[in-house]
Amino acid sequence: MSAELELRGIQLDPALTAAVIALASFGAVMVGSASISLADRDMGEPLFFLYRHVGAIALGGAAGMVVLLTPMRVWFHLHAVLLLAALGSLAAVFIPGLGSTVNGSTRWLDFGALTLQPSELARLCLTLYLASYVVRHQPEMGKSLRGFLKPALVVVAAAALLLAEPDFGAAVVLTATSLAILFVGGARLRYFLLAFALASATLASLALSSGYRLQRLTGFMDPWADPYASGFQLTQSLIAIGRGEWLGVGLGDSVQKLFYLPEAHTDFVFAVLAEELGVVGASFIIVLFGIVVAKAIGLGLRGAAAGLPFQGLVSTGIGFSLGVQAFINIGVNMGLLPTKGLTLPLISYGRSSAVVTLVALALLLRAHHEITGAERRLAARRAGRSAA
Repeated sequence: MSAELELRGIQLDPALTAAVIALASFGAVMVGSASISLADRDMGEPLFFLYRHVGAIALGGAAGMVVLLTPMRVWFHLHAVLLLAALGSLAAVFIPGLGSTVNGSTRWLDFGALTLQPSELARLCLTLYLASYVVRHQPEMGKSLRGFLKPALVVVAAAALLLAEPDFGAAVVLTATSLAILFVGGARLRYFLLAFALASATLASLALSSGYRLQRLTGFMDPWADPYASGFQLTQSLIAIGRGEWLGVGLGDSVQKLFYLPEAHTDFVFAVLAEELGVVGASFIIVLFGIVVAKAIGLGLRGAAAGLPFQGLVSTGIGFSLGVQAFINIGVNMGLLPTKGLTLPLISYGRSSAVVTLVALALLLRAHHEITGAERRLAARRAGRSAA
C-alpha cells in the first residue's frame, strides 16, 4: 500500500492529513459542547456557535483546496502584495468605523454581518513574505547586518501595530516565528541573538510597564491568592482540568462551562476538553499538534535538502507558529503561563482563526507535494547517473 494519499494529482502526507482532519473534527465537537449553555442563554439557540464554527471550517476547507492546487511559486512572487496585505490589515483596525473595539482591545474589522481578526491573516502573510525575502536575499542575509535589518524592521512594524491594539499574545507569536524563519534562513548567529535579546527586553518592559499585564504575570503564579478576581479564570480552569482526571466526566458533562469558566469555548476550551475527556483526551490533542509541528519542521529540512528553500521555510514558519500558539494556550489553561488571550488553533471557537489555520495547513500539504516531487526527481537523476 502506498505511503502517500493522492487528491487531484496532489500527493498528501497521510499522517499530516489525518491529524488536520482529527483536530478540525475534535474542535467542532468541543466548540459545540463548551458553548451550548452560553449560546442558549445569550442567543436562544444552543448550537449557535457550533453552526458558525462549522461554517468557518467549511469556508477554510474550500479556501484550503484552492491553496492546495496553487503552486508555491505563486506566493513566492506575490511577496510585495503579501507584505501590503499584512501591514494594511493590521493598520485598518484603527480606521474609525471599520475597527471594532471589544473589552478595550481594537483587534477586529467590522463589516456588519462579518467580523474579521486581521492578526491571524497578517501572521500568515508575513510568514510567506519573510520566506520569500530570505530566499531572494540569501547571500545578503548571511553576510551583512543590512540584509537582516530589512526584514527585522518589517517585523518590528507589524509587532508595534499588534501591541497598539493591544494584542500582546499575537505579537509574541509573530516575533518568535519571524526570528525562527530568519535564523533558519541563514542569518548570522550574532544578529539573531541580538534581535532575540532586544525583542525579549522590549516585550518584558512592555509587560512590566502595564499594570494590567503585570497583574496577569504575577496573578498566574498564585491564582488562589485572589480566586474571585485576578485569579478567577485560572482557578476555574484548574478546577475543570482536575475534575477530568484520567478519562474525564464524559462528553457534554462539564460543570465548569456552566458559566463558571469565562471564555470556555474560546481561550479556555482546552480546560473543558480536559474536564470532559480527561488526561487521555487532552494528551491525544497534544499528540495531534505534535504530529503537525514535527511534520512541518521535517518538511523544512527536506525542502532545504531538495533545493526548495522557499517551501521549506514556509513549512518551518507555519509549524513554529502553530506550535508556539498551541504551547502558550495549553500552558495558560494549565497555569504554567500568564493569560495571553490566544486561542487553540482549530479547537477554540474563532472563525478567522479557523479559516486562516486551514489555509496555512493547506500550504503545508502543498509544500509536502512539491518537496516530495523534487526528492523523487533527485533520486531518479542519481539512479540514472549510477546506471550510466
